[in-house]
Amino acid sequence: MSAEFDGRHSVITPEGVFIIGTYDEHGVPNAMNAAWGMQSDEGEITLMLSKHKTTENFEKTGAFTVAFGTASTVLISDYFGVESGKNINKIEKAGCHTHRGAHVNAPVIEEYPLTMECRVRSWDPATGYLIGEIVASHADESILTDGKVDLSKLRPIIFDPSFNAYRVVGDIVGKAFSDGLKLK
Repeated sequence: MSAEFDGRHSVITPEGVFIIGTYDEHGVPNAMNAAWGMQSDEGEITLMLSKHKTTENFEKTGAFTVAFGTASTVLISDYFGVESGKNINKIEKAGCHTHRGAHVNAPVIEEYPLTMECRVRSWDPATGYLIGEIVASHADESILTDGKVDLSKLRPIIFDPSFNAYRVVGDIVGKAFSDGLKLK
């Protein structure tokens, strides 16, 4: 027996926990939590956003950062999604530390071990599609193995829409572009 759900209650997974960092017109850093995003080409990220303080900010600066929520940053990551940057300085309230990106006018939030610096390639407020050119990525040494980002060390989280929860990305279960060759 199976259960049927209408399209609005379908579960499409994984949904990332993308922390988008921007500066406002006064240089005050802001961050928001977004779940709908993906790599859309090499060196490119696409996010789907509604109007926020963050969108107002990158409309002015043409830049943003994307950090990845992790098991160790779940508290601040969730906070960045439940508070509005219009009401409070979320970075300050969360006790986070930032520095200006080396390549774009956007904050790098130091509590996150993996961050991408992005330029706005295109933004359509009518559809909510933001396409960013990834100009640099920064990874803390603690999450690297042989110079590569190791997801078992990063412990990225995903949003679980069924239970309104965050889950850690798990174990390796197969070898991409290899295991399927056994069926050729």
